[in-house]
Amino acid sequence: MATLNVSVVSAEREIWSGTASNVSAKTVEGEIGIYGGHEPLLALLAEGSVRVTGTDGEKITVNAEDGFLSVDHDTITIVAGRAELVA
Repeated sequence: MATLNVSVVSAEREIWSGTASNVSAKTVEGEIGIYGGHEPLLALLAEGSVRVTGTDGEKITVNAEDGFLSVDHDTITIVAGRAELVA
């Protein structure tokens, strides 16, 4: 399985970046799950959680709203107007 390079940023700063095995996010079209080899995609985020499973098994959750998610060549960029890491 291919590794994903993930970057989650808000309007103010980078929230999290690293490698992941999968990412799940809530979009205006519904919930989406992304694994390595996913087709290119651009989606609008809905208010909700972005969940990242790191390659080491670590689970990262970010509350995000007002933004978009982009997938291209196993690189995922999530840009949100507001986002915060859930402890």
